[in-house]
Amino acid sequence: MLIGLIGVGKMGRAICERLMETGNQLVVWNRSPEKIADLKGVTIASTPAEVAASAEIIISVLANDHATQSVYFEEGGLTSISLQGKLIIEICTSSPERAVELEKAVMDAGGQFLESPVGGTVKPARDGTLLGLVAGDKTAFERGKPILEQLTRRIEYLGAVGSASAMKLAVNLPLMVYWGALGEAVAIAMKKDISAEQAMSILVDSSGAIGAAKMRCQPILDMMQSGESSASNFSMFNAIKDMKLMVGTAQNLGVESPIIDAARRSAEDAAEDGWAAHDASLLAAWRSSKS
Repeated sequence: MLIGLIGVGKMGRAICERLMETGNQLVVWNRSPEKIADLKGVTIASTPAEVAASAEIIISVLANDHATQSVYFEEGGLTSISLQGKLIIEICTSSPERAVELEKAVMDAGGQFLESPVGGTVKPARDGTLLGLVAGDKTAFERGKPILEQLTRRIEYLGAVGSASAMKLAVNLPLMVYWGALGEAVAIAMKKDISAEQAMSILVDSSGAIGAAKMRCQPILDMMQSGESSASNFSMFNAIKDMKLMVGTAQNLGVESPIIDAARRSAEDAAEDGWAAHDASLLAAWRSSKS
């Protein structure tokens, strides 16, 4: 099948490679075309509209509302042409309200729309083991499901557009809280002359660790000890964006959110301290240094 792909950053590239591996042809667009010049076996389009004109199913892998505004609504954007017969699958983590806006714009242009934020980062995307959270019209879901099954280990259909965005924010919320808490936990141990290595080893072998901590233990230690780390899947900058969405969504739904709001403020302090480009998990290293 010929599939359109818009946004070929780290996540988008992994999705691109996975879809090619499963036998699909791709027409792709990226805001910085030089970053995808090395991609082999794909057709490179000059605009998002050109992608939509070429393929019937288009996957959009964008970072934030600014990117969706440009890709959907500016000159050469998705909604600048008729989308009759097209299905747009948006993977960007956004607010439920933004997802509804994008659905309306696509439907007004004659197309179908699914929101499908995913759980997982680059390696699960490349391996096809993401968690798919999908919302939209049921007929659109049935149409997009065979493609999404190539990228995921599990797909959950959640109903009307907006529900998947809310669920994705709910999935990420405890994780965002955890990294700062982990840094404070290690700091307590270190104040009693327990090494960071020993404290981390005990924590990840106990009820004091989540699954992701086991994979991030060494990169966090590296950052604490040398100021450098190989972890770079999900930046502090993007984590702060998601935490703001969590707080805003909770507020709109009448849910109190003091814990994630405190985690957001801590991450913003780290970003102001020069850590914005670091992986979000490294908030643990920053937090331990400040405790």
